[in-house]
Amino acid sequence: MGLWTFLEGLLLLANAFAVLNENRFLAPRGWSFSEFSGPKAKSLKGQVIGLIYAIQYMRLPLIALNCLFIIVKLVSG
Repeated sequence: MGLWTFLEGLLLLANAFAVLNENRFLAPRGWSFSEFSGPKAKSLKGQVIGLIYAIQYMRLPLIALNCLFIIVKLVSG
């Protein structure tokens, strides 16, 4: 496993977090961002929810990274 494969795995994980819908998936399971404000935000669950929302906020750079990875894969084979 090389560095490129590791970066591809991280990109796939970021894509998985980016497509999670709050109303249909996160809120029914108690993972809504509005529930974790104040002292609850310091917990591990609060940190993971913050990470999910940060990734969802950065969708346009994520799309650009996906395009870059696709182009590199097409060129390098």
